[in-house]
Amino acid sequence: MAPNGTSAHGRGHRHPHDHDHHAHTHHHGPRWQRVPQRIPQRIPQGIPQGIPQGVLRGPAHRVAHVLTPHSHDSADKVDAAMEASREGMRTLWLSFAVLGLTTAVQAVIAALSGSVALLGDTVHNGADALTALPLGLAFLLGRRAATRRYTYGYGRAEDLAGVVIVLTIAASSALAAYTAVDRLLHPRDVGHLWAVALAAVAGFAGNEWVARHRIRTGRRIGSAALVADGLHARTDGFTSLAVLLGAGGTALGLRTADPVVGLLITAVILVVLRDAAREVYRRLMDAVDPALVDAAETALRAVEGVRGLGQVRMRWIGHALHAEAAIVVDPGLNVVRAHELAVAAEHALIHAVPRLTAATIHTDHLVTEGPDPHRLLAHHGHPV
Repeated sequence: MAPNGTSAHGRGHRHPHDHDHHAHTHHHGPRWQRVPQRIPQRIPQGIPQGIPQGVLRGPAHRVAHVLTPHSHDSADKVDAAMEASREGMRTLWLSFAVLGLTTAVQAVIAALSGSVALLGDTVHNGADALTALPLGLAFLLGRRAATRRYTYGYGRAEDLAGVVIVLTIAASSALAAYTAVDRLLHPRDVGHLWAVALAAVAGFAGNEWVARHRIRTGRRIGSAALVADGLHARTDGFTSLAVLLGAGGTALGLRTADPVVGLLITAVILVVLRDAAREVYRRLMDAVDPALVDAAETALRAVEGVRGLGQVRMRWIGHALHAEAAIVVDPGLNVVRAHELAVAAEHALIHAVPRLTAATIHTDHLVTEGPDPHRLLAHHGHPV
């Protein structure tokens, strides 16, 4: 940056490895001493950071967790431990295969028996299995180098896959709802009740196996995301058990039991659809959690030499965050000192914001002329 502030310093830096944003510290001499460091909270042994401990406490917490929609945003399913671990990724894909097989078995039995409750559960399990696809695409395409045409790389492929999944869930839920309502208006007998019951048990068993495997591996490698996804699979297993209620009611002569359970499961699918659609929309609109912006601004203000802030912007590309920020510095700084200050600000951002892998810092100067000498300029001279 020139001392007169007519140009801005921009610097993007990608670390070759993921940092532990909760406990990682650096020592780079006096210039870095004001960079805030996060102090890890005391967490019971065996539970990775980032897991809501209330989920692991008692029946009341587990019931509340079942009734609370869980996120299908793939960024919430990835952390540094799983991304860096072959065992974590192997567990993810093995879980996808098990849920896919379970869904296929349930789909065949639902077609043969005519059970709309089982059809709804099949759609639900299929939707959960499909959420692994954006993550897989992000890893496969994200490894490709950026090109002259795709200068930011291929992380947005994850968002495109998310759109396809949302449309698939929407079409499947519409089919499940239509079938359940039609069955209520035109009751029909459900055949092969024993097979429906076995399919319900298979759905529960598949989700429970996936839950145990994800939780066990997540705790071993220290992946909070994998443990959380295992807990979600465990709650989804109880939805499969609801199909047993429909089969039991039908066996007792209640012809409406199966479609009523089918409607209840369809309602669960619609909640999943709403959650997934909201996340995909926010990604397409470059939305981020405002708390991340607050954390970034706090970190930047704590850097010695930063006199003010301009605009701070973030966006998700794949399952990694990228940021741009404008800082205000003294107009008398030379190019070397301005560059050092931008590096310090970038380093503070990467350590303060989880999943942030690249930051571009622009520097502007204090206005020393005009009616308000204390007025600050942000990037490109816009007043702050």
